[in-house]
Amino acid sequence: MSFIDLRSDTVTQPTEKMRTAMSEAAVGDDVYEEDPTILELEEKSARIFNKEKGLFFPTGTMANQAAILAHTNPGEEIIIEKDMHIYLYEVGGLAFLSGVQSRQLPGNLGQLDPQEVEAAIRPSNIHFPRTSLICLENTHNVHGGTVISKRDIDKIAEVAHQYKLPLHLDGARIFNAATYLQTTVAELTSSCDTLMFCLSKGLSAPAGSMLVGDENFINRARKCRKLLGGGMRQAGILAAAGIVALEEMTNRLQEDHENALLLAKNLAEIPWIEIDVDRVETNIIRFNLDTSHFSAVEFENKLREANIKVNVSGDGGVRMVTHKDVTRDQVEHVVSVLKSL
Repeated sequence: MSFIDLRSDTVTQPTEKMRTAMSEAAVGDDVYEEDPTILELEEKSARIFNKEKGLFFPTGTMANQAAILAHTNPGEEIIIEKDMHIYLYEVGGLAFLSGVQSRQLPGNLGQLDPQEVEAAIRPSNIHFPRTSLICLENTHNVHGGTVISKRDIDKIAEVAHQYKLPLHLDGARIFNAATYLQTTVAELTSSCDTLMFCLSKGLSAPAGSMLVGDENFINRARKCRKLLGGGMRQAGILAAAGIVALEEMTNRLQEDHENALLLAKNLAEIPWIEIDVDRVETNIIRFNLDTSHFSAVEFENKLREANIKVNVSGDGGVRMVTHKDVTRDQVEHVVSVLKSL
């Protein structure tokens, strides 16, 4: 049975070129830093983002948590937006792994106010934890793939660096953000000290994320990666797909954005769906159901009967994500099914 899978861009299948590259990859032991394909991917990633070094991780969550471990000490505090992935969806890793607490600030579609960030930085006081890190997320998952501009990133970076704090970016979908803003990822993230980006979402590699930053940071993060169980051996098999992702998949993301906007505009015509079309900037769509018409579970089940998969929450929230394996024709079919319910 063939489904149209809109649950996430994590479901993307690797391309044939990725599969070929994986089967032919030159490999070595990455813990010894001897895997040539890993080294090539790390160098390419650092160059694309204009950072000193890169480090390959099996997952974005591990990369984020290694970054926090490398930046902080137990008992310190980090400043984050209250709906960030590293707080909501990484299994309490901030507390469990790094032993830090989070100062959670409300954001505007994921964007923090620089004045509120500055006010949240702890002064020197025997009663307070030391603020040691500020984090952002771009694009922002919970707020529906919304984008933070370079200007707004730079404002937060200015505050961070004024207080000699590093700025870490969860850039899982940073190529989507750069596509929306019609800029390069290097330009967009130039003021970030460190950042993580995923190869396995819209870029369609089967696994893998990258962490980039200066050499001293990456050296610390490498040891943290080993601590977390991320020291792999002949991982060039995975890195080969990541190289193809960077070379061939970053320039096609506009297609996903256009499909998401088409889907959102049609959803807005359905009376029992509440959606803000203006918030659909990239490939993530979030909307709410009139639960007097359908419960979230009923909605999900009806779509599954039509071979369509989506993510729902108990309060009537729905998330749909477009990606390379969802075509324009399939989007139009989804629209047709929704309007028939």
